[in-house]
Amino acid sequence: MTTYRFRRRLPLVAAAVAMAFGAQGVHAESGSRLLDRITITGDPDRIQPVPGSAQALDREELERHSYTDPHRVLRAVPGVNVVEEEGHGQFPHISMRGTPPERNSRITVMEDGVLVAPAPYAAPAAYYFPPMGRMDRVEVQKGSSAIRHGPYTTGGAINMLSTPIPTETSGKADILFGTDNGRRIHSHVGGTRDIGEAGNQFGWLLEGFTNQSDGFKRLDNPASGPNQPDLDTGFDRRNLMTKLRWNTDPAAAVYQELEFKFARDDRTINDTYLGLTQEDFDANPFRRYVGSARDEINTENELFQLRHYITPTANTDLTTTIYRTDTVRNWYKLHEVDGQGDGDFVGITAILDDPDTYADELSWIKGDPNNAGARGALRANNREYFARGVDLKGGYWFDLGSWSHELEVGVRYHEDEEDRFQWHDIYAVSDQGDLFLDEREPFGSKTNRLTEADAIATYAQNTMRRGPWQIAAGLRHEDIEIRRRDWGTPQRDSASLSRDQSNTYRVWIPGLGATYDLDANWSVLAGVHRGFAPGGSSPDDKEERSTNYEAGFRYDSGVTRAEVIAFYNEYSNINIECTAVGGGCGAADIGDTVSAGEVDIYGLEALWMHDVGHSQQWGIGVPVSIGYTLTQSRFKQDIGGNAPNQWANARRGDSLPEVPEHMINASVGLAQEGWRLSLNANYVTSVKAKADPALSHQRIDSRLLLDLSGEYRVHRNARLFGAVENLTDKEYVAHYRPAGARPGKPREFWAGVKVDF
Repeated sequence: MTTYRFRRRLPLVAAAVAMAFGAQGVHAESGSRLLDRITITGDPDRIQPVPGSAQALDREELERHSYTDPHRVLRAVPGVNVVEEEGHGQFPHISMRGTPPERNSRITVMEDGVLVAPAPYAAPAAYYFPPMGRMDRVEVQKGSSAIRHGPYTTGGAINMLSTPIPTETSGKADILFGTDNGRRIHSHVGGTRDIGEAGNQFGWLLEGFTNQSDGFKRLDNPASGPNQPDLDTGFDRRNLMTKLRWNTDPAAAVYQELEFKFARDDRTINDTYLGLTQEDFDANPFRRYVGSARDEINTENELFQLRHYITPTANTDLTTTIYRTDTVRNWYKLHEVDGQGDGDFVGITAILDDPDTYADELSWIKGDPNNAGARGALRANNREYFARGVDLKGGYWFDLGSWSHELEVGVRYHEDEEDRFQWHDIYAVSDQGDLFLDEREPFGSKTNRLTEADAIATYAQNTMRRGPWQIAAGLRHEDIEIRRRDWGTPQRDSASLSRDQSNTYRVWIPGLGATYDLDANWSVLAGVHRGFAPGGSSPDDKEERSTNYEAGFRYDSGVTRAEVIAFYNEYSNINIECTAVGGGCGAADIGDTVSAGEVDIYGLEALWMHDVGHSQQWGIGVPVSIGYTLTQSRFKQDIGGNAPNQWANARRGDSLPEVPEHMINASVGLAQEGWRLSLNANYVTSVKAKADPALSHQRIDSRLLLDLSGEYRVHRNARLFGAVENLTDKEYVAHYRPAGARPGKPREFWAGVKVDF
């Protein structure tokens, strides 16, 4: 499939490359180098004229609390909604402007401008997110200008910028220790030096990041005691990255850079899909049942990138990126229970949703040794992924008439694959109340599936400027083929092939946005674009489509920044993918995409930032920021019980589950040259966890979370750091999926040292 599709599309690739190489014209100031081509918003002080919603969190902002949880970082951005699962942010659920927060499957997530999901087309809800703790900057872009960063264009795009190669030999080391034997160590060293007589340069960077915790949940352990420590419910993450760069003299007429990047990420996470009944949660929200004692996920991810940048003329540039990622994982966890010993297994979501009906199954989960015939099935969700591609971006700056133009064109050829080879291990409860392996089913006996995707994505966007006007008009095209094959046995032969299906999506995605400067401080903006996300592999699947509008204003005086943007996303069809983490799939199969029809989502995003100390000349910095998001949504038709996950049995007029109406994030700081304090407050209103009226009691709690951090410089190269996350030790239900009530993270202390050299 792949070879044929590539040859068929070769003229399209060649045309885009020729367009990027062949651009020539008059000189225009750009000042860009490679960093400008892997960013999506530019520096924070360059956001004012962007014709759409854009925010950037720089290194200083990220270091303020030294978060490693993507949820805690991104909740500072209006319009971004996060849904917790296990408290540490190891499995982020991120949505923008009401898109389904299903493992980030409806937003575009990138690192250094390259898609990072293990298989972003074939399996967009797969488990991988780069370590936020080693990022140098985080950018979020929504609205019409985000169509450059597909394939998911409805909500927007997140781009994380990794640590750049320093201009001189230098480095850093952050060493922090925290609650529950927590450890965060982040260090890097690198530099740049001249080579040869032509002014060429060589740069290098080595970076390591580790993040560990024993976890805040406590497993029921019949063998606990002075000589038997509590079982680990935490995680261990190890990440290594290296960069090598060669570049010509920065003053050369034809400037070039060649950069190689490699990263490896290894994780062991001792977590579970199994939550608690409401009664048990109320008694002890941090308890874990015996039935989850063997649950854990192990992942390995390797990333390779080779990027070339050239400015063939004074007003053109071309960036070529070759990339590949390989991911291996096994999520080994309790899947279902046979409470009667008759071979009739019940899924854990159904058990926790109705514990009275499934009392025998629940007693096995709690480790009752008297239920001799009961068994639990642990599924080995064993999967391998790869993604690879070539991405080209070209820029051309020119003047035409009385307008200055910045034309950007791009083409990406991409392939990815998800390979599932899964089985069940059957466990029983011993007389001592712990689990032991009773039977192992054949490898591949539960799921033996291969899903492949290949895509050509092209876009062109022209940003025109004249006087107070800036107008960006863009057009994206996605040409995608997704193929899925299932085998009914562990063998992959034609006789056991039970399903072979494919679907093709070809869609044009236009976008138009504009800003107008009212004066030196005030500007207004408006935009409209098409939202798109591919469906699944079934020929009956439909792509997700919407028409998205936004309008608002910005203010920037240097001391004060503010913006208010209203948005309206009108879906003609919204999709949701059936996932195990969703807790149930109705008549769908894991990985299937189900159309939910028409949905309206609208709201308001507001952000205000001001330094009171600076404006009042107090001699001390007092930065204050407040971000607010209002989101309203409604299904425009009934959705039956066959819909997957949390949308089953939604009724016309219902709001979308998991998307809160109000979100507020506020921060205040005190800072002088040698010290600083920062307090962050995040408030989210309560929202239903699932649409089904029969489960209306399952609500994600409203909560106010306070985080406090500070640092004190003890040497020009060393700072002491301390932080408290969840300062008031708020207990709350973070979610009821995958199965049962799940807690947010309790109060956590961190302290350590940050050294620069």
